[in-house]
Amino acid sequence: MSQDFRRARRRSVAEPIGVMDTLTDQLIGRLGNVSESGMLLIASVPVQDDAIYQLRFHVRDAAGREMPIDVGAHLLWSAQANTPGQTFAGLRFLTIEPTPLATLRQWVNAG
Repeated sequence: MSQDFRRARRRSVAEPIGVMDTLTDQLIGRLGNVSESGMLLIASVPVQDDAIYQLRFHVRDAAGREMPIDVGAHLLWSAQANTPGQTFAGLRFLTIEPTPLATLRQWVNAG
């Protein structure tokens, strides 16, 4: 039996939500799942273990508006996905402003 000891609730992401590296303005992949403290990135470009990234993705707020979520994130691990050219990457959020954090928390809990 496996137990998940994460502190924050996670939301699996069924619809494609792109993730952009804001330093390069490059789309680097899509969300696999996300919480208020981290995310699973399904990367379509190579990622560097133990690197720090500045990322942006969008979620809908309670009114249905698409809201940008900007995060500073630390890449904790990565593993080759079954799909050629894709990598699973686990990131922990280091920085996120209060308003986007509240929007993300609401979105995660609504899913």
